[in-house]
Amino acid sequence: MRVLTGGESHGPCLTGIIEGLPAGLELDSTAINKQLERRQKGYGRGGRMAIEKDRVEFLSGLRFNRTLGSPLTLQIKNRDWDNWREAMALEGAPPPDLEAVTRPRPGHADLAGGLKYNHRDLRQVLERSSARETAMRVAVGTVGRILIGRFGFKFYSHVAGIGTITAPVSPADLPALAEQVEQSPLRCADSRAEKAMLDEIDRAGKDGDTLGGIIELVITGVPAGLGSHVHWDRRLDGRLAGALMSVQGIKGVEIGAGFKAACQRGTQVHDPIMGHREKGIVRSANRAGGIEGGVTNGEALLLRLAMKPIPTLARPLSSVDLETGQEAPGAFERSDVCAVPSAAVVAEAVAAWELAVVFLEKFGGDWIEEIEASFQYYMETITRRLNKGQP
Repeated sequence: MRVLTGGESHGPCLTGIIEGLPAGLELDSTAINKQLERRQKGYGRGGRMAIEKDRVEFLSGLRFNRTLGSPLTLQIKNRDWDNWREAMALEGAPPPDLEAVTRPRPGHADLAGGLKYNHRDLRQVLERSSARETAMRVAVGTVGRILIGRFGFKFYSHVAGIGTITAPVSPADLPALAEQVEQSPLRCADSRAEKAMLDEIDRAGKDGDTLGGIIELVITGVPAGLGSHVHWDRRLDGRLAGALMSVQGIKGVEIGAGFKAACQRGTQVHDPIMGHREKGIVRSANRAGGIEGGVTNGEALLLRLAMKPIPTLARPLSSVDLETGQEAPGAFERSDVCAVPSAAVVAEAVAAWELAVVFLEKFGGDWIEEIEASFQYYMETITRRLNKGQP
């Protein structure tokens, strides 16, 4: 299963094409639109969210709410396109009064992308590198989430930190705190930390600055055996880390104990395996974060993401105007002060997509009942093996 997305931030629409979905999967736009709405929420978002009201439309691969096995095409229209029809026209000559973006923003793709593709107007970079692209990735990821949701996967996320403020919440508690997280303007599971985070965002906004933060993601219901220890490029920890690092602004991914494991002894890091009278073979802890040797071990997946502050600043850092060669402040585009809560929703979708891909690699078939039969046989087999370890 693979996906291709297209579209610019202020173009007519975003488009996604999914190839390899099994036939017979029930889909409807309501479930996807709910996730798109979650992505648009969050304290610290900018004016763009007041313009857009993201809704997905299916263009192919679906009939009467069930997939056909052919490519599934999704589209999200950009409402702001009406304000950019001349500046972002797909055909014709540029308007004579078009103002080019020539002052790259430090920390953004502007300069590196402009050099790579030989663009003199950096708008031709920033329109595609914009995090607006994550709207389609949420739509696509929700399709994957619906698929593996049939097999017991559940996703939880929260904001564990913004700026210098941290929320002391155990990832193991997130399923029980899910409703509280959904009601929080910051997707934070700790009300005291949330108040301090809100104040921190307000101060940064007044200073013309931005803030990043920490996201924690918990995925339950994951069977043992996804991924591979055999080939380096099929190790699930590497695939998840790579997928999550591809989200705009994410600069670090930890699984389980992560960097803390480097500072401890092996006896403090690894999870003892033991027999359980009812569950068979179990682990006494989950510091591995649900993955050992590149393969899921049946425990919940625990991931932690570091998001940098948004590089578009109301008080820009110094840069160079590429037309004149003179020092000048970086360009300013309408942006957010903090998008960490939104990035948490994006992270859920991106992880869901990657897990759906590896799930189909393991249990794949051409129609949904074929996959269900394969999954059921496998789960019955490993349950018998694990139960042999009963005391």
